[in-house]
Amino acid sequence: MKVAIYGQFYHENSGAHIIATITAFQKKNIELLIEENFKSLVEKELNQSLGAINTFTSIDASYDLFISIGGDGTILKSITYVGALGIPIAGINTGRLGFLATIQKEYISESIASIIQGNYTVSERSLLSIETTPEEENITKLNFALNEVAVNRKNTTSMIKVDTHVNEKYLTTYFSDGLIVATPTGSTGYSLSCGGPVIDPSTKNIALTPIAPHNLSARPLVLPDDCVIDLSISGREDEYLVSLDSRIMTLHIDTTLRIKKAPFNIKIVQLENDSFIKTLREKLLWGEDKRN
Repeated sequence: MKVAIYGQFYHENSGAHIIATITAFQKKNIELLIEENFKSLVEKELNQSLGAINTFTSIDASYDLFISIGGDGTILKSITYVGALGIPIAGINTGRLGFLATIQKEYISESIASIIQGNYTVSERSLLSIETTPEEENITKLNFALNEVAVNRKNTTSMIKVDTHVNEKYLTTYFSDGLIVATPTGSTGYSLSCGGPVIDPSTKNIALTPIAPHNLSARPLVLPDDCVIDLSISGREDEYLVSLDSRIMTLHIDTTLRIKKAPFNIKIVQLENDSFIKTLREKLLWGEDKRN
């Protein structure tokens, strides 16, 4: 078994959890590699060496498991390493909410032991891909998103117009701060904060959620994930923003977007007692009503 460990930040007091993760794999004599920058960061924060553990800057199909230490944002960054390789990602939550990073830091040793023994399932998560006209090189390199693709206004307090076509048929023009195109995984993120629906990740859907729309009739729309979404942006400024999860780029107002389901999925490790329903109940506090 070959395992990669990655973290984006060093969360406060997370040193013991990082060491526990490394130790749990080393006790089983599993080949372990740590992302180069993360290893340096941890060693600096702990003021100690992690020993002779090899590092990586990119991965290939020889890996069996990718461990993400942090929050959901770290998992979103992890997919830029895993891409279409099909390597399962297990998220250890040392961040805040943790819809994707569901392994709790208090149970690292037990959770890793279960994973090593194969006592887990894989939740297949769809992604979105994006094409631009004219082609933007910065997007072409990593043109996929696990949560959402969003367009937003830039350098202005004025609304933008988002002309939206679905399967080459005109849907509407959103007069708004922007538009979110979200996967089921992303339905509990940015889209949810803008009034979008919660969508079970096992369903084959995408959601269009306008950001602060001035159209009084504009509502979030759920579509099948085989749809092709074309967006044309106009407004008072010459540029607008497009984000793919946490990666943000500036595009010229003449640049059009085509968004559709990516040709590959991401595999998220789900322990035996975990489920999307359980995560909703715990993370959104749906079980806190005294009547439950």
